[in-house]
Amino acid sequence: MASGTLGQAALTAATNTTVYTVPAGKVATVNVNLLNRDAGPCAVRLAVAATATPTTSEWIEYDAVIDGQTPLERTGLVLTAGKMLVAYSSNGSTSVNVYGYED
Repeated sequence: MASGTLGQAALTAATNTTVYTVPAGKVATVNVNLLNRDAGPCAVRLAVAATATPTTSEWIEYDAVIDGQTPLERTGLVLTAGKMLVAYSSNGSTSVNVYGYED
């Protein structure tokens, strides 16, 4: 059973990035932290998706505004095998960290 940090990424502006994919035969319980490292605000998106290109219904945050040098956290997400956490930011100064465990 893997636990701890499951995925990390420094996002490229205006680009979907797969931060974590649940391995086959596993279920993952995760917390996600998106941090805006810039001084100004940015808009972020987060999806639990079947592919690296989320459909409209897979977004769980969409253009949520994060003030400068501030985090946004989503906790207690339960993901089934093959699901991906896909993140997006309007700036190139956003970090994403996924913490949790796989069963």
